[in-house]
Amino acid sequence: MSNRIDTFGAVLLAIIWVSPLLFAVWAAFHSTSDAVNFTLLSPWTLDNFRTAWAGAPWFQYFINTFLLVTTVLIGQFVLTTLAGFAFAKLEFPGKDFVFILVLMQLFILPEVLIVENYAMVSRLGLFDTILGVGMPYMASAFGIFLMRQAFKSVPIELHEAARIEGCGLLGILWRVYVPLAKPTYLAYALVSVSTHWNNFLWPLIVTNSPDTRPLTVGLSIFGAPENGVDISVISAATRMSVAPLLLAFLLFQRQFVQAFLRAGIK
Repeated sequence: MSNRIDTFGAVLLAIIWVSPLLFAVWAAFHSTSDAVNFTLLSPWTLDNFRTAWAGAPWFQYFINTFLLVTTVLIGQFVLTTLAGFAFAKLEFPGKDFVFILVLMQLFILPEVLIVENYAMVSRLGLFDTILGVGMPYMASAFGIFLMRQAFKSVPIELHEAARIEGCGLLGILWRVYVPLAKPTYLAYALVSVSTHWNNFLWPLIVTNSPDTRPLTVGLSIFGAPENGVDISVISAATRMSVAPLLLAFLLFQRQFVQAFLRAGIK
């Protein structure tokens, strides 16, 4: 009896959680009146997508978002790899204390640092640029912790064998540690891309033109009340914005789960 109640509760919560998404999909393919009235026999249409696509520079928004998540991910891979290796395999004064300071970043919400990040980006002359949007997120405490844990699980015998072969520290890192941490890199990449694809508040503050706005900011401007509210057109624009992430998850969901399981086991 208890199992049945738990199953029913889980199914009910799943339906409640997914219902807004299902309504948005329904509205995107129907006229506003048919969508609101749930006219089940109403014809499906792609006119909402055509209207939405013509109403904003979506192609530029997609390019900006792709450049943003790629720039952030490359920066994170470089910085978290070097920092994770240093914390995992090197000895230096104050290592544990510095690592604690890095972990403290996990307890600080990014929104708390918006004013200081804004001032820093302005001083560097990176306001309203892709690099300016992505720079504050490149030194990720979560990424450093993941890389440290992955590198600590590498047998020291492999490290010593590479040293005997004449490899320096960077050579050992590149030839031994990075290949063995591929599942961790994949898991972290999926989290990073999805996070920064959906990031809204900071890009809204630091961008001023369509040449640098990501999809989230462009969608908010497109759906602003002063531009007129058409639930079907806005739903179509939302579907276009999330389609790449949804498609990527559907294609790589097995790798997604396996990467997190392997990263967790380590």
